This record gives sequence, structure tokens and C-alpha cells, in this order.
Amino acid sequence: MTQQKSKVFTFSLLTACLISINGAVWAANVPAGTTLAEKQELVRNNGSEPASLDPHKVESNVEFTLISDMFDGLVAVSQDGAIEPRLAASWENKDNTVWTFHLRPGITWSDGSAITAQDVVWSWQRLVSPQTASPYASYLGNMHVANAVDIAQGKKDPTTLGVKALNDTTLEITLTQPTAAFLAMLAHPSLVPLDKVLIGRYGDKWTRPEHFVSSGPYELSQWVVNERIVAVRNTHYWDNAHTVIDKVTYLPISSEAADVNRYKAGEIDIVLSVPVNQFAQLKKTMGNELHVSPLLSTYYYQFNTTRAPFNDSRVRRALNMALDKDIIAQKVMGQGQREAWVISQPEIGGVTLSAPEYASWPRDKRIAEAKKLLAEAGFGPEHPLSLNLLYNTFETHQRIAIAASSMWKKNLGVEVTLQNQEWKTMLDTMHTGNFDVVRYAWIADYDDASSFLNIFRTGDSENTTQYSNPAYDEAMSHAAKAGSVEERGKYYQQAEALLAEDVPAIPIYHYVRAHLVKPWVGGFAPDNRGYYYTKDMFIKKH
Repeated sequence: MTQQKSKVFTFSLLTACLISINGAVWAANVPAGTTLAEKQELVRNNGSEPASLDPHKVESNVEFTLISDMFDGLVAVSQDGAIEPRLAASWENKDNTVWTFHLRPGITWSDGSAITAQDVVWSWQRLVSPQTASPYASYLGNMHVANAVDIAQGKKDPTTLGVKALNDTTLEITLTQPTAAFLAMLAHPSLVPLDKVLIGRYGDKWTRPEHFVSSGPYELSQWVVNERIVAVRNTHYWDNAHTVIDKVTYLPISSEAADVNRYKAGEIDIVLSVPVNQFAQLKKTMGNELHVSPLLSTYYYQFNTTRAPFNDSRVRRALNMALDKDIIAQKVMGQGQREAWVISQPEIGGVTLSAPEYASWPRDKRIAEAKKLLAEAGFGPEHPLSLNLLYNTFETHQRIAIAASSMWKKNLGVEVTLQNQEWKTMLDTMHTGNFDVVRYAWIADYDDASSFLNIFRTGDSENTTQYSNPAYDEAMSHAAKAGSVEERGKYYQQAEALLAEDVPAIPIYHYVRAHLVKPWVGGFAPDNRGYYYTKDMFIKKH
């Protein structure tokens, strides 16, 4: 499948500019002549029970899907890559380092109380504070917000963060250097403001339905653990007039087969993902309901680089070289996925990244080199390498793990023990470093290679591999300061070359996203990060 090009986020690094956008915002766009159903209710599978609904305590699309429906950030990124106003009505900047945002007049939480610039300041201080221990604690540092890195490392107080409220409706953000993708990064769900008063009153219990307040199109109505989450329209939402669906139910079904069966039974309107073993048949029988779209996402296996023998890059590189990734992408998956030899994407943010030289070698040559590397590290027929491969419960992950382990066994004699855990348990295992090799994937937070590559920098809050290479950190530092897309691309290529040599993680394939969607669901349009928002959708009469 042809990869859809996305608009590149680049901004002048030399001139101050004024941006005030009063055009259309995201909303359900109901075509003229469409007859809407009387009952505007949607049921969508979300794949797993969320770890939390606190935007500062989560890290995956399982949670961000829910958070994006219930909270607004200052800005959003449209389907075509344009930056659109949300809680902020307008903004301007000076030298691309001091940004001033003006909040919409009269915006409120779902309980009717005012949303203020002070809420944004407090929320960002909470995000970056070591006490919060957010997986996204490094994010504001990656945006180069002043003092964010030192705060996340415990060297400065959160109150020194380079963001301040000039008054109730005006926010000033100070960067240590221009950041080309700043506005796109600002749209991330971890940066939505939270209600300081509410969290102060209820602590970690603020996400319970009886306490919860939101800022987005929907508010939490019901949360039955491992069964469903229900959200209803937030009548206090600033753009409620353009919302159509009144109620949305999210199901935590991890079985793709069960997901499809309940879809066929009429219990689900949108299937989260289509089982690979049913894809061809469903394409024949339900082709008009099958939607396949490109996705800026990479599936990979990451190593615990602090645990022997995976602290040896020769072992990691051998395991990377011995995988037949084309078979996994085309045969095990077979929905349009592409084999992956870079952690980021071959094309992203206006940059094209090349795979390492060994990716183009004949299979036999790669396997011979892999055997040689393992032998140098002390492993062979008399002393085979053994490892534990951990993945979260999901049929596709199991199929890929079985395929990978059989390839390693056949090609290198590696003994693999497969282990699966529920999503939340696997995340805990991963963050405590109690693993050899763990299945993971990364969806771009914004359309730039740094979204993938930043997490392998020394000390990044998402760097669960514990990989550390000063040359890599330097390449990423240079990329962040680069004044052009071409220059950034040069440093991203250097970073990818180091990852191909050191292999803290094995890229397996680049995603596509396949869904089944009922014909009466209008407005279903996933973006290049795989998100589709309930407020964009509507139910046609059927």
C-alpha cells in the first residue's frame, strides 16, 4: 500500500509571526441530505482496560483514545496536518522561543467552572515533576521548554518551568531554543490541562465517574472495570453545538476474534483491529466495511540492555539480522504492513531515512553474520542463547512471537520462552526492568522522526531499554537545533545508523491500521497516527 504523505510541520526559525486562526475546527461534518438516526450512540472497541484516565499516568493509544475524546488541549492537528485552535483561540510568538497563547473566552470544565491559564501551568508542572513519575515526564524537555529537563531530573523545582499565566486567559511559554515541531507537539494528550482543585480534593481518585470533570466533547459517565467505559456529551464544551453523537461506549476487548464476532452480531460499530487470519475473507465478504489506512507507527521488540547477555550489542544485532521480517510483514500480517529496518519511518516529516546496509543483504549472508556475532559473544550449538520474550495478551502479538521465536530457533538455535501478560501488567513489568525482550510499538506523537528517536536518548522517561550512547544523544541534540528539514534529516540518519549498530530494539514492521466500520457510521476518518475522534462522527438512519 502506498504510504500517504503527511503535511510537514516546519516553522520559520528567524521571524516572529502572529497566528490567529478563526476558521473551521474539528467537528462532525454531516453532508447535506444525510438523514441522521434518532439515537446518536456509538460503540467502539478500545482493545484493553486502560491503565488510568489520568493523562499524566499513561503512555499508549489505549488511554489516549479516551483522553482525546474527553479533554481538549490548547491546539489540535487536523487531518491535513494544519494546526487548529482548541482551548486556545489564538497565539503569537517572538523569535520562535517565547510563545503567547490566548484562551477562548468563557471556556469551562464539564461542571461549569472556568478553565484558566493557571490550570495549564499547574498541569504541566505536575506532568514534569518527578513525584508524578509520568511516562511522558521528558516530553516538555523534548519540546525545549525552559527548565523542563532539570525539573524531570530532580535538579530544579517544578515551579521554575518555563510556562506562566500572565492572567486568567493568557499563557506564556518560554523555550530554550526554537523547536520546529513545537505546535504539533503541543497537541499531545499529555499536555491537556487538568483541574487543580479537583485533583487537590480527591487525589488519585479524581478519575472516578462521580468526581471526574473534563474539558473536551465528552465526560465520563460510567466505568465498569474490564467491561466498559461510557462517556456522554459535555454540554459545557465550547464546541458542543457541532457534536452529534450523544453517547459513546468503549469496550476493552483484547480478543480480535471476539471483537469481530460482536461486530457481526451488531453489538459493536467499530472494530479496533482485524485479525490477520480473517483479513482476506473479510475483504471478500465485507469489503465495503473494511477500512485500511497508513499509520506512523513501528512494531518492535525492545531489549533490557542492562541484563546479560543483552547488554552485548553483538547479541542484539544478531537477533535483529536473523529475523525474516518480510515474512512477518507479508505472511503473518498481510494487510499492507512493511518490513522495518529503521525504528522511525522510511518517510516522515519530509525526511527519508535509509535502512542499514545489512538490510539489503541476501538472507543467507545476514544469517551467517548473525551466527558469527553470536559466536563472538560466546553462543553456539554447544551453548545456545536462551531468552524470554514477553508480549501483552492479543492474538496477533502471539502469532508474531511464535513466528519470531521459530525463526530464531531455526536460524540461530536460540531457545525462546514465550510469556504473555495483560496490558497493564506488562507495562509494570517493562518499567521495572524485569524482562529480557518485550514486545512494544510506538505511534508518532507528531509528524517528525524525533517522536520515535527521542525515547532512546539517555535518561528519557520512555527509555525502558536503558540504552545509552553519547554519540546518539549528540546526534539527537544536533537534530533538535537544526535550522532546516534537510539538516534534521542528516542527524536523524546518523541516529538511525547508531540504532542499527547497537540495536536496543528490533524494528519488526511498519503498521497499517485495519478496521471494520458499520455503514451507518459517518465521519470515520483516522489520522496518520491512527486516531479517530467520536466528535467527528455521526450515526446515519439505518
